[in-house]
Amino acid sequence: MGVAAGAPGLARPAYPTYNERAMTSNEIRTSFLRFFEKNDHRVVPSSPLVPADDPTLLFTNAGMNQFKDVFLGRERRDYASAATSQKVMRVSGKHNDLDNVGPSLRHHTFFEMLGNFSFGYYFKAAAIEFAWTLLTDVWKMSPDRLVVSVFKGEHGIPRDAEAYDLWRKFVPSDRILELGADDNFWQMGDTGPCGRCSEIYYVRGTGTDPEIEIWNNVFMEFERSLDGTLTPLPAPSIDTGMGLERITAVMQRKDSNYDTDLFMPLLHRVGELAGVTYGDDPERDISMRVVADHARSTTFLIADGVIPSNEWRGYVLRKIMRRAMRHGKHLGLTGPFLHEMVAVLSREMGDAYPEIRTNREMVERTIIAEENRFDAVLTEGLPRLEAEIAHALNRPSRVLAGAVAFRLYDTFGMPYDFIEDTAATQDVRVDRDGFDRAMETQRNRARKGSAFVGGSTKERPFVFETEVEGDGFVGYDATTRSGLSITAMWNEAREPVQTLRTGETGFVTLSETPFYLEAGGQVSDTGLLANASGAMAIVTGLLRTGPGTPRAHRLRVDKGAIHTRDIVTVDVDVEQRDATRRHHTATHLLHAALRQALGTHVKQAGSLVAPDRLRFDFVHYQPLTRDELDQIERIVYEQILKNTTVVTTVRSTEEAIAAGAMALFGEKYGDTVRVVAIPGFSLELCGGTHVRATGEIGLFVIVSESGVAAGVRRIEALTGMSALAWVHQQRSSLHRLVSALQVSEDQASDAIERLQADVKRLGREVSHLKTKLAMAGRSGEGGGYDVVEAGGVKLARARATGLDKDALRGLADSMKAAIKSGVVLVTSTGDDNKVSIVVSVTPDLTKTIAAGRLVKELAPIVGGGGGGRPDFAEAGGKDPSKIDTLHEQAPQTLARLLQA
Repeated sequence: MGVAAGAPGLARPAYPTYNERAMTSNEIRTSFLRFFEKNDHRVVPSSPLVPADDPTLLFTNAGMNQFKDVFLGRERRDYASAATSQKVMRVSGKHNDLDNVGPSLRHHTFFEMLGNFSFGYYFKAAAIEFAWTLLTDVWKMSPDRLVVSVFKGEHGIPRDAEAYDLWRKFVPSDRILELGADDNFWQMGDTGPCGRCSEIYYVRGTGTDPEIEIWNNVFMEFERSLDGTLTPLPAPSIDTGMGLERITAVMQRKDSNYDTDLFMPLLHRVGELAGVTYGDDPERDISMRVVADHARSTTFLIADGVIPSNEWRGYVLRKIMRRAMRHGKHLGLTGPFLHEMVAVLSREMGDAYPEIRTNREMVERTIIAEENRFDAVLTEGLPRLEAEIAHALNRPSRVLAGAVAFRLYDTFGMPYDFIEDTAATQDVRVDRDGFDRAMETQRNRARKGSAFVGGSTKERPFVFETEVEGDGFVGYDATTRSGLSITAMWNEAREPVQTLRTGETGFVTLSETPFYLEAGGQVSDTGLLANASGAMAIVTGLLRTGPGTPRAHRLRVDKGAIHTRDIVTVDVDVEQRDATRRHHTATHLLHAALRQALGTHVKQAGSLVAPDRLRFDFVHYQPLTRDELDQIERIVYEQILKNTTVVTTVRSTEEAIAAGAMALFGEKYGDTVRVVAIPGFSLELCGGTHVRATGEIGLFVIVSESGVAAGVRRIEALTGMSALAWVHQQRSSLHRLVSALQVSEDQASDAIERLQADVKRLGREVSHLKTKLAMAGRSGEGGGYDVVEAGGVKLARARATGLDKDALRGLADSMKAAIKSGVVLVTSTGDDNKVSIVVSVTPDLTKTIAAGRLVKELAPIVGGGGGGRPDFAEAGGKDPSKIDTLHEQAPQTLARLLQA
């Protein structure tokens, strides 16, 4: 198949060539995009690293991700060919490069993928000619250095004879390789677009990589289904990918990607901070490469809205950051340093990717917060790790148990690599298999805890028996619509049906709809549906059925029967819609107010817009003060009182963003977008429903502010009647409080503080009396404890009731002072029927018997566990009936440990 009708003729160089000097990476990127722009390609900005509306992908891992629905014929664009420089992350599954980063001179977590794409416009002939022309005519690469490969035929897929014949126009047959599916058949995942491909290699002839792959041209012909079936795509297309890092190394004549201008500025900055020079020490160089690579992925991920956390994308980011921090410590960097890399990346890559320059402050603050958090992890966890290593050194095997390593990882957040490296410095091996088993046990426990009871969590897809066009949303202008047709119907099990009767639930699609489908945080509308026969159904929500297909209205038939092809009237619940609109516009006001009050680093990280409340998650690094919350409320109220008209327009995405409209994290935007403006205050891309003027919001109150993840805060707020109900409830609570205190409202706070002080004082007095009681009446000397000898050491034992931790420590100290030398054991039961245990050892015996070892032996007797230092340890238990047994066995246990 040759060039499609109307495909571009090849534009011959009216652009510069680069044979006199090595091109910079910025020049290579720009040259690539300009070449294809001159050959009738639309230059499309990189999509974010977080894929929009694609739950199958952790991160964007290929240039074609943002065009997936175009390749599948589900989405149409106003261009038929495109070129991009796409941000890419590959850290999981098939493309797990994380462990190779550092030791390898070519592996990266983050890289840039240059690519040109055709959506049925041109095919193999044009793609091959474009590639050859750019490499040899524009970039002046020697044709003798280029080798290509084509698919040889395998697994029932025929040999690509067409590509072979096309390459013969440029390359002799002895430089055309025919390879199998592993090399020359490409697919994005287990399912989706795929096809035979042709790779271009540059022959260095020297070094560790005599042949290096520089460009892959995928001839996108098929869609692979779950059962492996290959179905031809609506129109054969082209998807190519060329790693900027790799082609830059070739063009700049470097053996390593890290020796190029993409990495050397970062390596230079790392060297400045650590007082070392890249290239002087092979082991140090590995750590420097890790820091340089991970600084790039960290910066771009955070700029695209990912925040370090313990879940999914945030967990991967945290793992990358902490690996960089660990290697920074190998270089002698003891304080925060990773944030210093952001300025370098902003300077070097900010022109190509403005988001890292725009979000620089936010990125730096997020990194610093995580660096401080990791230092806290090490401060808390390192002594425990060193204690466990000391125990392992006393064992013949010198192995740190996997379960122990997992507890350090799970409880204290210590990375496994850090545990392993620290243990290795003292010739202790970590049981990796045991660690993995403990990890899998926890994952299984989490899966069981999150699974739905009584069935599979995987929902059955909606299957259309006949082809149905997508429905149009008409809900911006109307909440009722007549003369609509039911185009498809399913029962609750999502099986296609023709009729739903009284009491049955199911789903229908309509020819068009005024019902809003949940998106952008706004919940779906509800309402009524009726046909001409008097049947009535309650619409309880909406669901997506798939790309380019109508939305499914979930409903319950209240009266009569509804059928496919019925002509119906629908009514959106106006009261609910109005309440939702108030909360949605208030969310925009809140977002703008937060940025005004706290700084432009504030970015939306999630939201919920419902009829009864709004919830807004945003990037910020500390709790908001009462004064800040009051200021934010005032700013929002100023806009409400102005009663500003809310203006909505439809504009091109590029134009809207250039005008300052905020694009929200995790949302997918097409070529045109709906822009919601509150003139002079807020401008956002938004497809939701809004009030006509800000005054319609009415009352606005912030009811809570909290943290939901590292660097992410959450505000919950109410508007309209929900806010009024909250104010009434607060007023009622205050009235009951002042009535109970028998003071006026302005005296309530002082009265509560006095009561709290009295409670604390009385509590201390009670604790002091209980301690004295526990010490009183010793046989012969007036003590409430006994002293026995165990293994030649005094053991003082005491039982108490209702003592808190401070009182228990105080009692143990008093007993320790009384016996001068020995071990103290104190137990206490509280009102909750829980057991508290304290073991304390006098200074002269801590090298002979550690308090932590003894408490670990005793605590299981009462169904508990604990630990601590050599001189002091604590534990808890849940079986007070075994306290006597614990005290009885304590002497024998102590004697045994002393002899060990």
